[in-house]
Amino acid sequence: MSAFREIKRHSVAAIVPVICFAAIAYFGYHAVEGEHGLNAYTRLSLQIQDTKAGLSDVTAERKILERRVALLRADQLDADMLEELAHGSLGLLANREMVILGR
Repeated sequence: MSAFREIKRHSVAAIVPVICFAAIAYFGYHAVEGEHGLNAYTRLSLQIQDTKAGLSDVTAERKILERRVALLRADQLDADMLEELAHGSLGLLANREMVILGR
């Protein structure tokens, strides 16, 4: 019977360290793999870099479009821009004109 008591005594003494180890393992796993863990942080950082690169492209395109719109305002109307849009919309060409479609 004394062997059984020794085993019981050691197993009761081992419960606290086992529970602590399980808690540390649980929180450690979620600190790395969890929704707000290190891997999620890395993925979000890469996504932010990609989005910033896309933002610069869109900003450049927006500036081009804003310039074209500014040329069509009544106070600073550009005759060449108006003619270009009219030809593009109506599909009209004068003799010996050639339309080169860009982008």
